[in-house]
Amino acid sequence: MTVLGGIGFTAPWLLLALTALPILWLLLRAVPPAPIRRRFPGVALLLGLKDDETVSDRTPWWLLLLRMLAVAAIIVGLAGPVLNPEAEQTEGNGPLLFVLDGTWAGATRWPQQQEAISAQLTRAARQDRTVAFLTLTRPEAPVFQAADVWQNRLAGLAPAPWQPNAEMIAQAQAAVADIGAFDTLWFSDTLAYDGRDDLLATFEDRGTVEAYQTAINVLAIAPATYADGAVQLRVLRAAPGPEREVIIQALGRDPAGNGRTLASAPATFAEGETEAETAIVLPSELRARITRFDIAGQRSAGASTLTDDGLRRREVALISSRENREALELLSPLHYIEQALAPTADLIDGSLSDVLPANPDVIVLADVATLAEAEAAPLTEWIEGGGMLVRFAGPRIAASDISRRDEDPLMPVRLREGGRSVGGAMSWGEPKALAPFSQGSPFFGLTVPDDVTVTAQVVAQPDPTLAERSIAALTDGTPLVTRKTVGQGQIVLFHVTATAEWSSLPLSGLFVEMMERLATSSSAATADADAMEGTTWTPQRTLNGFGLLEDAGTLPGVDGAALISAPTGPALQPGLYASGDRRMARNVLTPDTVLTPASWPARIPVRGLAVAPEQPIAGWLLSLAVLILLADVVASLALSGRLLGRSNATAAALLALLLLPAPADAQSDADDLALTATSELVLAHVITGDPQVDEIALAGLTGLSDTLFFRTSVEPATPLGVDLETDELAFFPILYWPVTTSQPTPSSEAYAKLNAYLRSGGLILFDTRDADTARFGASSPNGRKLQALAAPLDIPALEPVPADHVLTRTFYLLQDFPGRHNSRDVWVEASDPAAEEVEGMPFRDLNDGVTPVVIGGNDWASAWAVNSGGGPLLPVGRGFSGERQREIAYRFGVNLVMHVLTGNYKSDQVHVPALLDRLGQ
Repeated sequence: MTVLGGIGFTAPWLLLALTALPILWLLLRAVPPAPIRRRFPGVALLLGLKDDETVSDRTPWWLLLLRMLAVAAIIVGLAGPVLNPEAEQTEGNGPLLFVLDGTWAGATRWPQQQEAISAQLTRAARQDRTVAFLTLTRPEAPVFQAADVWQNRLAGLAPAPWQPNAEMIAQAQAAVADIGAFDTLWFSDTLAYDGRDDLLATFEDRGTVEAYQTAINVLAIAPATYADGAVQLRVLRAAPGPEREVIIQALGRDPAGNGRTLASAPATFAEGETEAETAIVLPSELRARITRFDIAGQRSAGASTLTDDGLRRREVALISSRENREALELLSPLHYIEQALAPTADLIDGSLSDVLPANPDVIVLADVATLAEAEAAPLTEWIEGGGMLVRFAGPRIAASDISRRDEDPLMPVRLREGGRSVGGAMSWGEPKALAPFSQGSPFFGLTVPDDVTVTAQVVAQPDPTLAERSIAALTDGTPLVTRKTVGQGQIVLFHVTATAEWSSLPLSGLFVEMMERLATSSSAATADADAMEGTTWTPQRTLNGFGLLEDAGTLPGVDGAALISAPTGPALQPGLYASGDRRMARNVLTPDTVLTPASWPARIPVRGLAVAPEQPIAGWLLSLAVLILLADVVASLALSGRLLGRSNATAAALLALLLLPAPADAQSDADDLALTATSELVLAHVITGDPQVDEIALAGLTGLSDTLFFRTSVEPATPLGVDLETDELAFFPILYWPVTTSQPTPSSEAYAKLNAYLRSGGLILFDTRDADTARFGASSPNGRKLQALAAPLDIPALEPVPADHVLTRTFYLLQDFPGRHNSRDVWVEASDPAAEEVEGMPFRDLNDGVTPVVIGGNDWASAWAVNSGGGPLLPVGRGFSGERQREIAYRFGVNLVMHVLTGNYKSDQVHVPALLDRLGQ
């Protein structure tokens, strides 16, 4: 491209034609305009005379100038003028290799990167250079093709949720080893990684290298941990900078099963720092609903961290030395522990041999002194695997010789004989209060009430490790709660009873907070690769580069040790993994991840991703030339006196009409749709883009509308097809949406309209039309497409239609809902679990309102469809049974429309007598 005066030209040689304009000027001046003809009788006297000197009038200068401008506009327009042309940065005409880091770090700015790549492809096409792509996160041998071919494939490129590792770098180097000279455009995601310098040297050996990367700092979030009664979150940025605040959002499911932002908290980077921390304090019930934490405004896998069993509701097994005695509940060793943990944990009762196979998170032993070898061995193994044993002292432990001379494996410290009490042999003068919790204690931050006192306890023997194992103490320094680590688990001992016999601690709110922190921190220790050796974890959901969860599909299982220590990549993708009833999240970042910004040698030119859009103006210039030539025609007619002739006046009027812009009818179309849809009841279907499917959907709704007209008081008008992108949906009570694998995904604006439609009482009937080959779910292409289409919709939890759902009785009494296919797999909004049958009512009061969606695959439109004569369009089954199935399909359609129009009308108890009468009861 040649740039002249700030305007680029793709064919600058055509501008040479401008030099011929002076010659054209002279030629046009030599051609006079046509003479004006006037009939005058005296002209007959001049017939036969000849004038020896003929002088013709000359064309007016302004008309010549008009014609020159028209010719100049045509020449300049054909030369391919472009406003804001991109300056040619690298000269060359050989192959051009586009290298993409293709990592999660570039996902947030991925659209800008694609625009920059598109601009470079356009430039390569002008230079007639062949182009190839090499994505480092998925290295494959580059194939050099025309730039226009890659321009069409650009939309298919997407970032991966991992960074290039040594193996990928080696594959990339091997992929270009047999290729000759080429230039390189490297689109970096601004993060450094091992092997990057070696790969740069390889590309420099082949030709010139240019780097493109954004100046935006990369943000990421480390895996969430639970400590000190709060979810601890750590945010990283690649490069230090000024003070900056980011918002961390906790996402999860509300009680109705819908995705929501459950909590948020700010995290502030101090000036010059690359880490920021924050904590979110949540009730355990809400904490268990969290599925992920995201950095607001960021769209990448690194800006999301998934949660697993680390934040779920804990299972706590309670075991005491004596059974509860009736009427003495307050004296039960477990009463106060149950009251403290019941709101935050699931409690398990039973013997030790019974609860160990259930693999609880915490086991509480209240004044249990001696364990048999058959109990101690599996208990020790359970602790080493990550369990927490919480023990409480009591008269039995005080009277036993457990952990006296040698430290018992199931006790955190050695104990003195006899214990200590007010008035005892080792007497206190008065009850002792608790000291504030130290910073290393799991109870740090809890407020110690003044009225909590201790009158008796078992005392720990002095030991070099006693200070570090003490996590709570009295004001005189005596340890009150001790802890030690065993393998991946912990053993905690309260040196007082779990009742109010030795202290008032169980009577205080502090006891509740201490027990909750112990229960929720039971898996605080990070899983160890050695402990995971030999286990296999199956991927359930995986994160893509943009931080969205996708179905894992057929990805193979992963070894437990690799899940902990191996780097992420195609064989180990970030996401959720399961082994038995355990879930583990493998996130993009690990606790020890450090983000390092990429640096380039001074010899490598580094450019940003900002691209000033080039604006071709050839079309405008050619259109201007046409307008000037039309003006020339009008001016020539005026000069020759023919402009106001009868026929010429008509032609001029027609020309003026052609030049006038056509009136916009988009608004009138929208108004017509609104008038049609609101003046009468209209059923509608979603236009899929497949002509055959759309025709059957329209014919099906026509048949259903006829059935409603003849059988009910509802008189629908002719059904319509609606475009989700342009049409208003609020006019239609029900939308029939046939699912095809080829239909495009609606835009975000269309999804906003759909969610507003569902929330305002509309109903969508999703029909995958594949019940003859698949059940509801992702087992068919249409089922997978439905999942993708419905993912952004605000759809509640679903269940198969219950036998007593209001949909079974809104007009007809039904138990099956066939279409052209007959499957019972029809799903509606899940009913309230608390709904129960009431005596005198044959049905439960379910779904107080209209279910927003009905999902199935019975191809109802094909069963309803009628031809122009009103007869069935498509066959259903065979013989009488087939026609009976079509009849039930019509009845289901009638029930569906009546359900939309009447809501829970049929659930009202006032109709019970009529329903009982119809049921013959």
